[in-house]
Amino acid sequence: MSHFSDPHFHNEAAAYVYVEARVWPNGPVCPRCGGMERIGKMGGTSTRIGTYKCYACRKPFTVKIGTIFESSHVKMRLWLQAIYLLACSKKGVSANQLHRILGVTLKTAWFMAHRIREAMRDGGLEPLGGSGKTVEADETYFGQQADPQPSPQRQGRPYKKRGRGPAGKRAILGLVERNGRVRTFHVAQATKENVKDLVASNISRESRLCTDESRLYTEIGSTFADHQAVCHSAGEYVRGDVHSNTIESYFSVFKRGMKGVYQHCAEKHLHRYLAEFDFRHNTRVAFGVDDQSRASKIVVGVIGKRLTYRTTH
Repeated sequence: MSHFSDPHFHNEAAAYVYVEARVWPNGPVCPRCGGMERIGKMGGTSTRIGTYKCYACRKPFTVKIGTIFESSHVKMRLWLQAIYLLACSKKGVSANQLHRILGVTLKTAWFMAHRIREAMRDGGLEPLGGSGKTVEADETYFGQQADPQPSPQRQGRPYKKRGRGPAGKRAILGLVERNGRVRTFHVAQATKENVKDLVASNISRESRLCTDESRLYTEIGSTFADHQAVCHSAGEYVRGDVHSNTIESYFSVFKRGMKGVYQHCAEKHLHRYLAEFDFRHNTRVAFGVDDQSRASKIVVGVIGKRLTYRTTH
C-alpha cells in the first residue's frame, strides 16, 4: 500500500521517475518526432529535473509535454500528492482542501483538480453488459440548469419549479452493469430520444435491462434480450432480482460527494465530476484495485489530455 512517506511524494527526482515509468513504459519518447533511439538525459546543476534531449530533432523535452502537467509550474511531487488524495477519497476532495494540504493557491488547486478529473476520464467505447449480464439504467437530477430547457410536452413553455421535481434541474443518465462498470452522462434533457441513443450505444443488446417504470425505457427496452421494470410509484423497489438499486446507490454516493464536499458545480463542469465518480467506481476495491493502483491508473491516464484555462469545458 502506498503512503505519503513514499519517496515520489516528497522528492522531485523520484516523482519524475515514478511518472516516467508509467507514461513511458518502454523508455523515453520524443513528443515532437516520436523518436526513441537517439535520446539522452541531460545533466548538470543548471538543467531542470527530468529533462531529456532528442538528438534526432535536437529538441529538449520532459515527461510533462503532451500531458495534464504541461506548462504547469507546480512541483511534480505535489501533483502526485493531489492525484493520490483524489484517488483514495470516495467522495472526492475539495479545491479548498487541496489548497490547504498542498500549500498552493486556491485557483491552482481548483485547476489541478480539473486536470486530474480529465485524466480519470475513460473513453468508454466497449459496451456494458453482454450475454447473461444485467445492466441497470436510471436518470436523476442534480443542481439547477444554467439555462432551463423547455419541455417538449409544454410546447416551448419553460419549466416552472415545483417542489422536488425535475423542473429546471440538470439531468443525468446512469448505466451500470451489476458487479461491473458504471457510465454516466449529463444530458440537456432526459427525453426518450436522448435516452434511447445513449442506452443503445452503450449497452450490449444481449444484456438484460432493468429500469423503473419510466416510459423513457419502454421502446428501447424491447430491443434487448430482456427488459424488466419495478414500479416505484406503487412502492415496489425489488421483485426477485429485478431492481435498480445498484445505479441508485451510485447516485447516492455521487450526490453526497457533490453536496457535502464540492458544494458548488457549474453546469459546464458537471461531466468532469461525473468522470471522477465513474472512475473511482470502476477501479474500486471489489475489482482488486487499491489506492496505490488507482493513483497509478490516473497517472497513466494523463497522456494526451492537456487542459488550458481557455478549454476547461
